[in-house]
Amino acid sequence: MYIKDQVKKLTPYKPGKTVDEVKKELGLNEIIKLASNENPFGCSAKVGEELTAHAMNYAIYPDGGGSILRQALTEFYQLPGDHFMLGNGSDEIIQIISRAMLDASKNTVMAVPTFPQYRHNAVIEGAEVTEVPLVDGIHDLEKMAQAVNSDTAVIWVCSPNNPTGISISDQKLRGFLDRIPADVVIVLDEAYFEYVTAADYYDALELIKQYPNLIVTRTFSKAYGLAGLRVGYGIAQPELIQALEPVREPFNTNSLAQLAAAAAMKDQEFIQYCKEQNRIGIEKFERFCSEHKLNYFPTQGNFILVHFNKDANEMFEALMNKGIIARSGHALGYPQSLRITIGTEEQVDKTLKAIEEIISQ
Repeated sequence: MYIKDQVKKLTPYKPGKTVDEVKKELGLNEIIKLASNENPFGCSAKVGEELTAHAMNYAIYPDGGGSILRQALTEFYQLPGDHFMLGNGSDEIIQIISRAMLDASKNTVMAVPTFPQYRHNAVIEGAEVTEVPLVDGIHDLEKMAQAVNSDTAVIWVCSPNNPTGISISDQKLRGFLDRIPADVVIVLDEAYFEYVTAADYYDALELIKQYPNLIVTRTFSKAYGLAGLRVGYGIAQPELIQALEPVREPFNTNSLAQLAAAAAMKDQEFIQYCKEQNRIGIEKFERFCSEHKLNYFPTQGNFILVHFNKDANEMFEALMNKGIIARSGHALGYPQSLRITIGTEEQVDKTLKAIEEIISQ
């Protein structure tokens, strides 16, 4: 059987152990999962109410145009519906862009380390990948701009960046966008947008109006707490959306996801609560790190990357033995660090207590 050479070189995504698997393996009654940047507060109660109130015929295909969710996005952002593309998570938007724009004749520019699906999808399409190292966890926009040439089709910018959590300021991003040729698409991945509190953060909707080659990706998997339903979206000017639409699968977002996401958008009080609680948790982590002389990146996401100056897998195992699942930095480009999702206040306290016990040994 023929398999593309570039696919043979890739490894499939390896999901971590489930909570039940870890409980059984270690004989623990309680597990705190802080590895995947899920919302520890779940989702808005309006989601359950909406799904309960609407009977659904599961034998019928979903609305291929996602009219209910598209209308919710239109009302929330005050943009016409043709500015949006719906995806099976923002992962699929990334895949759609890669499939539509990348091949062996093109190259793509991205930071490293950053969200790995940019590179993964580019490799599958046979494109040349140019990776520009972060500087202190921050995108080196100057060198990324310098890396662009006549064969560049797509640039990926993640803000806040996963795994470092650092966002890009309005001034720096605008300066970067001004330097990029109009025929090169810039993808601005804002999976953690709802958590940002930085005063110098840009307004992506204003940028979309000014830059026709910009597409912003957002998700309902993080702050909205709908990771299990897999729904995300892209925002761009209609011409760019329409150019990408032929690659999208006809029924890529399921009926439950569309209904749940539309309901979730109506409860911005819940999003604000999650944002405030997340910031409280981050500040606890930052104080703890300062007190214990642990370096970390100042995050704008719902996670924090902490440097322990020891093998990340050892630290991961030690925490897991205490019932806490974090993400080892080995897979993230930081082999002595852990990426830890910000949990509830109780979860944060238990995590910090466990870390203190481990590093004091």
